[in-house]
Amino acid sequence: MVVAVVAVAALGTRATGAPAALSAAAWFDFFLTRPYQQFAIADGDEIQTAFLLLVVGLIVSQLAARVQRLRTVVVADASHLSSLQGTARLVEDGASPEAVVEYVRRELVGLLGLRGCRFEYGRLLGHRPDGETELRVVGGGHYYGRFLLDPLPDRPLPPEEARLVAVALAAQAGAVLDTVGLSHQG
Repeated sequence: MVVAVVAVAALGTRATGAPAALSAAAWFDFFLTRPYQQFAIADGDEIQTAFLLLVVGLIVSQLAARVQRLRTVVVADASHLSSLQGTARLVEDGASPEAVVEYVRRELVGLLGLRGCRFEYGRLLGHRPDGETELRVVGGGHYYGRFLLDPLPDRPLPPEEARLVAVALAAQAGAVLDTVGLSHQG
């Protein structure tokens, strides 16, 4: 019975683990304790066993939920690292600044779950089109342009880690633009 509780709790979520644990404790009482086929435990050892079934199921379901959360974090971190490495690889291979900017633009769309994104070279004007968010591109202390991020409507703010990676990607684009010595304004 413990194996069944652990399996359901480990493979499921908190929502499935808790009922499995409660069910195991109840069915242990009903089928395996005297008086049989009644919900009545009289023996102290059997009460302790039912309680332990409940506790083990709850602990395993908590651990399973934590593992799922950590798995999600690891996948997101790997994706973020891949975005940063892809930009670095382009720079290392001598890609043009336009190719790097385009790569970063595409990565920002996926990373932040955007409807769209475009890059504007130019001066620091201090205004942005309605509904878009500005992500400035600076390299070597010089302003080179901005990514204008067009979010999907009613979508929550991306996680902080994704926003930090977006800033790092923009900084990589800025470093490339600064390295090639494009004229800057601002």
